[in-house]
Amino acid sequence: MMSLNRRMIFSASLVLAVFIVLTALALDRAFFESARSARQERLLGQLYLLIAAAEVDGQGQLSFPDTLTESRFSLPGSGLYAVVSDQNGILLWRSASALNIKPPFQSQLASGDKRFETRGEYFVQSLGVKWAVGRQHFAFTFSVSEDRAELNAQIRRYRQNLWGWLAALAVLLVLAQAAVLRWGLRPLRHVAAELNAIESGRQENLQGTYPEEIQRLTDNLNSLLVHEREQRQRYRNALADLAHSLKTPLAVMRGALSEPSHLPATVEEQVARMDSIVAYQLQRAATAGIHKLNAPPIAILPLAEKIVMALRKVHRDKAVQVNFAVDIGMCVAIDEGDLLELLGNVIENAFKWCKQTIRIRAEAIEGRIVLTVEDDGSGIEPSRLNEILQRGVRADEAVPGHGIGLAVVCDIVAAYQAQIEAGRSRLGGAAISLIFPQRPS
Repeated sequence: MMSLNRRMIFSASLVLAVFIVLTALALDRAFFESARSARQERLLGQLYLLIAAAEVDGQGQLSFPDTLTESRFSLPGSGLYAVVSDQNGILLWRSASALNIKPPFQSQLASGDKRFETRGEYFVQSLGVKWAVGRQHFAFTFSVSEDRAELNAQIRRYRQNLWGWLAALAVLLVLAQAAVLRWGLRPLRHVAAELNAIESGRQENLQGTYPEEIQRLTDNLNSLLVHEREQRQRYRNALADLAHSLKTPLAVMRGALSEPSHLPATVEEQVARMDSIVAYQLQRAATAGIHKLNAPPIAILPLAEKIVMALRKVHRDKAVQVNFAVDIGMCVAIDEGDLLELLGNVIENAFKWCKQTIRIRAEAIEGRIVLTVEDDGSGIEPSRLNEILQRGVRADEAVPGHGIGLAVVCDIVAAYQAQIEAGRSRLGGAAISLIFPQRPS
């Protein structure tokens, strides 16, 4: 397929060629009409001079001086010819230039009629005149013809100059256009070069500074590249964690083969453990498909209330009081399933470790949405704050209630380029905050 640069040059050159041709035709026509009009005016002036030089006697005899004002009338074959005819079309006088030549003439015109026409290779200007001599009137038709050869030669020279200059101008415009397009499309070529470098492994993302029209495109491409690398890393981590985590249960079952009496119980126990490990790794792998771009805004309060209702049934032995400080219109740009996963894990931990009270609040602070779940439990030891939020927690370390939920939360939060913070709650227990960038309205 033709490149964008060549396509633009070809289309612009085609438009330029059509414009040049139409301009040339218009200029050529205008020049021809102007030259023809000038010839008409000049022949009419020569015709008036010829009439002024004529004399008519009482018998209607027409005569001219030996030397006319226009010398070309006296030169044979000069290209300018004149004749005078009477009212019957009979030739009365012919200029010396018309000897042995039969240029076209108008033989009869009514008095006062004026006519200019093109006949073959000649321009013909004629005028009907009524001449008064005493009480007598005599009708004449004065007619002047001029060879078009001079005008044709002038038009040929004009056309040669016109097309020559227009062709040179077209070449210059095409070259200037190609240079402008090359300069204008340079950012796109730079993007293509950087993408080739990314494909070949020489760089990891688009690093150039681009015009605002394509800056958003390059930013989105960089986001996609980061997301793709994170996705590959999550796949590798999930496979490595799964392989590593299954080693211990397999080793235990292999050792139980030497003790047949304990084999059923051991197998049942380790299969349950392996099932838990696989479920957890599948849950972590699910975050690999997150696509952060254009995530829809999801209301926080309805999902939080839905999760709390479900957890009240699970922890029915606890009389947990849940306080909400979330505006009904507070939203966060995230996939609904991912928000359920985040809130589910964090709120479940709060239910598990609280004594009686949980507080869920969301607020907009400096362009960010901060979602915090607090409880009045025993809290988190300061020395373990960073430890419990580390990514890549091994599955064989993740026993119920000891970090599985927060490991998944960390993965989802990282996928959305958000943040998670853990600290002490004002209620006395733990406070887990999820901080998301606020989408511009």
